Amino acid sequence: MGAGHNHGPAASETGHPGDFRKKLWIAFSITATIVVAQAIGSVITGSLALLTDTAHAITDAVGLLVALIAGTLMLKPANSKRTWGFRRIEVIAALGQSALLLVVGTYAAIEGIRRLFEPPEVPASELLIFGIIGLVANIIAITILASSRGSNFNMRAAFLEVLNDALGSLGVIIAAIVISTTGFMQADAIAGLFIATLIVPRAFKLMRETTGVLMEFTPKGLDLDKVRSHILELDHVQDVHDLHASTVATGLPTLTAHVVVDDECFTDGHAAQMLQEIKDCVAGHFEVSVHHATFQIETEHIAEHEPEVSKHD
Repeated sequence: MGAGHNHGPAASETGHPGDFRKKLWIAFSITATIVVAQAIGSVITGSLALLTDTAHAITDAVGLLVALIAGTLMLKPANSKRTWGFRRIEVIAALGQSALLLVVGTYAAIEGIRRLFEPPEVPASELLIFGIIGLVANIIAITILASSRGSNFNMRAAFLEVLNDALGSLGVIIAAIVISTTGFMQADAIAGLFIATLIVPRAFKLMRETTGVLMEFTPKGLDLDKVRSHILELDHVQDVHDLHASTVATGLPTLTAHVVVDDECFTDGHAAQMLQEIKDCVAGHFEVSVHHATFQIETEHIAEHEPEVSKHD
């Protein structure tokens, strides 16, 4: 029914959380080992740069631990009190991790500027050794998490934590080489500022996206004006109102709407067919496939008697 409705094959059901706890455990263990090694190195060398990178690694380890806890909770089944289970915990965890990344990036920028004018004395050879240890360990963790970084917000934040720490180790190595060969102590500060410019934009983008989910903004890529127009093209549809869409968790968009149809749809049994056509429309026609959709099919008389306070375009 209706013109221009070539939905194609419906997309497969999505939104089921994956179990990435093993990968997160490995990444957390590696990062925790880096923290211990760099802390020992800081005491041995007295290096402020290595001490700063150790604090950086501690922040990353905490972020990975949060990701691990979230990855466990989100697998708990839903019940009558928690109808979506703990699915949204991945969004909250990612928001917290992005905040941590912003704090670390901002601190690195401020400290980097300070060190440009007051460069500390740094033992380059010891700094290089511990920087290499950190980089190798982080590359292993990056390899483990890379294939799953796009699975959900939580895994993406965890990957950014490890990538962030690897950049910190790389900065330590570069600074150590420059200091060793030229004696230019400001190399440490310049490396820190470069790392900050990589950290902050990624963290801000992740924070913006997770905040949008918690605020229940319309999922990115889903145009509700087009959804409304497409539903209105169906035969017997008079109006669409109270149209809302949000995201529960990664891969789990939801949509609700009131659809006003001709009165005869309720007398000739056509209402059920209309409902199926509308659900097929939002599940298969748009860039974002919405399989969790709830529609209230109603007559014009019912729509007219709905309280004005509850009505939305």
